[in-house]
Amino acid sequence: MSATHKSGTAAAQIEAFWAGYAEGLEGLADLGGTMRRVRGVLNPSLDIEGVLLTMYDDRTNLGQLVARDVRDFFKEKVFNTIIPRNVRLGEAPSHGMPGVLYDTKSRGAAAYIALAREMLSRHADRAA
Repeated sequence: MSATHKSGTAAAQIEAFWAGYAEGLEGLADLGGTMRRVRGVLNPSLDIEGVLLTMYDDRTNLGQLVARDVRDFFKEKVFNTIIPRNVRLGEAPSHGMPGVLYDTKSRGAAAYIALAREMLSRHADRAA
């Protein structure tokens, strides 16, 4: 059993992260297949809690196309927050630091903070 199957067995919901380029769309079929297998055998209630667009570059037609396709497919599950392609986020691991701490003023760090707020808001709305 793969790590993906094991984590899906234990989870009620998963987060899906989508890179803003064409190859990222190829994972859509893989994710769907994995979720069907886990639901069918191990965890019938498994669901996608949210989908996050990452490495997004709105200056490219491809990035805009991928974002539109992901939003069309996943609808309200797609987070409003988008993580942009950001050099500072890419540099952080080589310095042994998380991106939000490596350069707290970068666009990428600000986006991850916004994502945390959005996730907290979604959970608060569900709890109410």
